[in-house]
Amino acid sequence: MSYLEHSNSQNLHEATFEKLRSLLVEGKIAPGSKLNERELAESLNVSRTPIREAIRRLAAEGLVELLANRGAIALQLSLADVMHTFDVIANLEGFSGELAAQNIGDVTLSELEALQYEMMASYARRDLSSYYKLNLRIHQLINQAANNPVLSKLFTQVNARIEALRFRSNQDGVKWEKAVEEHQEMLDALKAHDSGRMRKIMMQHVKNKRDVVAQILRKRLRHPRRHNHEQTLRPQRGHGGSSRPSKRPLVSKLPKQS
Repeated sequence: MSYLEHSNSQNLHEATFEKLRSLLVEGKIAPGSKLNERELAESLNVSRTPIREAIRRLAAEGLVELLANRGAIALQLSLADVMHTFDVIANLEGFSGELAAQNIGDVTLSELEALQYEMMASYARRDLSSYYKLNLRIHQLINQAANNPVLSKLFTQVNARIEALRFRSNQDGVKWEKAVEEHQEMLDALKAHDSGRMRKIMMQHVKNKRDVVAQILRKRLRHPRRHNHEQTLRPQRGHGGSSRPSKRPLVSKLPKQS
């Protein structure tokens, strides 16, 4: 294999991973759904090899569960799991924000300001997908500014469990506006190097997310059928009760590898 072919292969594998990750985070693959390698390969116009690799990476991140006799399943958490995870994340992000306010430099502050500007533009367009990617990058950058590798690793591992839920928490317009305001408060606290204020803002920000998500989940538990239409990929039952994939394309196909 030439260097160019190897490079193209790496790009294809990374693009497949990112696309599949987005499907999970944005809820286009429903929690609890089986990840069918054949259908995903057809939908994304790739072989099953990059799909398999992406699933392994997503399992390592915590977005996918690998179950004996069932294969790969999109992570599905109970309400109690969700609440406990948000409580852990609130404390991790609070500590991260406190350390970041103490350690952050001018270069990182400038990068955060640029990301904030881009995120506000996405908010103005009501482009939730773009907004969330920028939002996540801001949180990651704050976490990196804390300059604590153990904390960063813990944050990444725990946050992966609730990424899809954090994404959906902004689907409420009022709550989304509040989250945007909180991000400006974070930036102001970082510029002032006010570690106590930053810790408080970060923890409250996550707790607000938790409350929105809990409200969504409780509503779905009370009226499960009402919300089925929101899932664009759900397992379907074939003859004999076996699961078979939906024929609807998941997403636009990735460019075919030359």
